Amino acid sequence: MTLAVARVLREFLSDAARPRYGYELMGVTGFPSGKLYPVLSKLVRAGWLAREREQIDPVQAGRPARYLYHLTEEGATSARRELALLSDLLTPVPQGTVLPQADRARA
Repeated sequence: MTLAVARVLREFLSDAARPRYGYELMGVTGFPSGKLYPVLSKLVRAGWLAREREQIDPVQAGRPARYLYHLTEEGATSARRELALLSDLLTPVPQGTVLPQADRARA
C-alpha cells in the first residue's frame, strides 16, 4: 500500500456510495493525471474499484462522457482494513515500550 493508493482510498471512503471521476479526484488529491490514473487502474484490476462510462448524451451535456469509479463492496472492506493497518504501523510507539521480536524488525 503506497501513500498515493492510501490517499485515493481515503477519498473514496469519505463517501463510499458516491461515484467519482478522474478530474474530480485530481483536484481533491492534488495528484496529476500521470500519478492518479495508474492508481485507479491498479485498484480496478484488484477489484476494489469498478469503472463504468457515464450514461449521458455528449451533445446535450456539452462534454464527453466520463468514466466513473466507485468502491466495490470488497474494496470498501479491504480499504478500511488496510488503512487501519497502515495507521497502526505509523502510530509512534511510546518511549520505553518493549516491542515483540517481529515488530522490532520493522521499527
